[in-house]
Amino acid sequence: MTRDVILLAARDWLGTPYRHQASMRGVGADCLGLLRGVWRDCVGPEPQVTPAYSPDWAEQTGEDTLIDAARCYLVERAVGTAMPGDVLVFRMATGVPAKHCAILSTGTVENGQILHAYWGRSVCETWLVPWWQRRIAGAFSFPGLED
Repeated sequence: MTRDVILLAARDWLGTPYRHQASMRGVGADCLGLLRGVWRDCVGPEPQVTPAYSPDWAEQTGEDTLIDAARCYLVERAVGTAMPGDVLVFRMATGVPAKHCAILSTGTVENGQILHAYWGRSVCETWLVPWWQRRIAGAFSFPGLED
């Protein structure tokens, strides 16, 4: 699998409406649903069943479930070395669990774009502006990626 394959798969999701817990291209996805769909398209069957989660799941549990899962199934890399096709995980505020993810689509974490889904938006490609850059909690590559 190559980075181009990941990006082609992710861009196929553009315009998919935001739907909490969904992961169906063209029908609905949240940020995790987008990542899950790209995994299915590029890696294969999902490695685990995703449990139900509420919009405020991270605040309720206080656990870093998203980062822990990323470390379990993806290949962690230094944030500054992230390349297009890598997954970025975000903390929405300092000291809280990570609860958003995106795929770096162009450039670097200092000057690039991301593909993601978030409340009130369809899957979209947006600039990785300083607001997002400050919130990056980790960077990961898909397993089996050919660099």
